[in-house]
Amino acid sequence: MKIIITGGLGFVGRAVAAKALKLDGVDEILVVGRNVSPEPAKILPGIRYLSFDLSKKGSYDWLHDSHTVFHIAAKAGVDGRIEEYMAANLVATESLLNACRKYQVKRFIYTSTPSVVFNNSDIQGGKESLPYLSSPISPYAYTKALAEKLVLDSHEPKRFQTLAIRPHLVWGKDDPHLLPRIIDRHRKGKLRMVGDGTNRMDITHVENVAHAHICAFSAMLKNQYLGGKAYFIGQNEPVLLWPWLNQIFAELGLPPLTKKISFKNAYYIGSIIEFLWKALNLRRDPPMTRFIASQLAHDHWFSNESAEKDIGYKPKIDMKQAMLETLPWLKTI
Repeated sequence: MKIIITGGLGFVGRAVAAKALKLDGVDEILVVGRNVSPEPAKILPGIRYLSFDLSKKGSYDWLHDSHTVFHIAAKAGVDGRIEEYMAANLVATESLLNACRKYQVKRFIYTSTPSVVFNNSDIQGGKESLPYLSSPISPYAYTKALAEKLVLDSHEPKRFQTLAIRPHLVWGKDDPHLLPRIIDRHRKGKLRMVGDGTNRMDITHVENVAHAHICAFSAMLKNQYLGGKAYFIGQNEPVLLWPWLNQIFAELGLPPLTKKISFKNAYYIGSIIEFLWKALNLRRDPPMTRFIASQLAHDHWFSNESAEKDIGYKPKIDMKQAMLETLPWLKTI
């Protein structure tokens, strides 16, 4: 059985690849990414790497005889033009879907994000019936929502099964984005608590995210009708964001974060910064945007009920174990 993993050298993709290597019946894993010359250490023993830009035209012969595609590659972040996100997230996904149908790939598992339903309000125990976001305030979330719709609409029972996994705020050892950036900003005195500091949100350890992908794969093998749906993936342990961060800061010997900014002011500052970044064509991450302000000030945690019922997902490790595994690494960065 041949499996394709796009973005398989990234944080989530590499974790999925590691688990896929242990699956019975899988005799070939091809990881696809844009990096022309990746670090050899990033390529796990037993997998093959192909450099290919999904947002550009090219031959998809490498899909020949493939059984399942895990489409994890995406452009994430808050900087850049919406056209860049459209190309990397929507155009690339549509091209890959079309190629999968041409080469008769049986299954397509898409890594999405809960941000596709975030509409600038609190979400508490959110379920998959939540509507998609209504504005492109976040180019990333907006283009991921469009791509997710394409994936789910492509589902054909017994012929081409598709589903989407929505992990929230992925973290853990070797995390290249979330916690290292927050810690760096705090060390530099640039971090502010947005809102009243009581908002609760899901964070999902990378081990559980990878496990959810494998659960989806196994469930699809057992049920040829399964698909056409998205599933929230979390820890079942939403945290109070700012006290949780202060707990990490304390473990790292850093002072607690006490400086605050109201959501209203952060949102207003975010709108000004977005205007300046666009007008000046700046290419680095903006310190604040309207979407970031909204995310940092609101509740957003979700129910795993559908994932448990349909694909058999339950967290492999709880928050206590996840912290024990991640903190020693955080102390080295």
